[in-house]
Amino acid sequence: MIELLWQWIEHRREIRRRWQEDARQLAAVDPVNAYYEAQRRAARSRTRGNAGDYWHWTKVASEVARIEPRADMDFAVVKAIAD
Repeated sequence: MIELLWQWIEHRREIRRRWQEDARQLAAVDPVNAYYEAQRRAARSRTRGNAGDYWHWTKVASEVARIEPRADMDFAVVKAIAD
């Protein structure tokens, strides 16, 4: 039972590492628009019906917001992206 729990924890850590790395990459390429790019990718995934990618890119967007102080985050722009 403990081994199963340990595997689950490691799996969750790997997922977290992936979205943190994607957030760092987006922020390195374009720090101001990285948040919007992550939102665009989330919207694209949602339209394609890929729930896993959608959640991944929403977490990337929130991580960009956390780590990049120069990132623009205007709700009107995010709403336009979603529409």
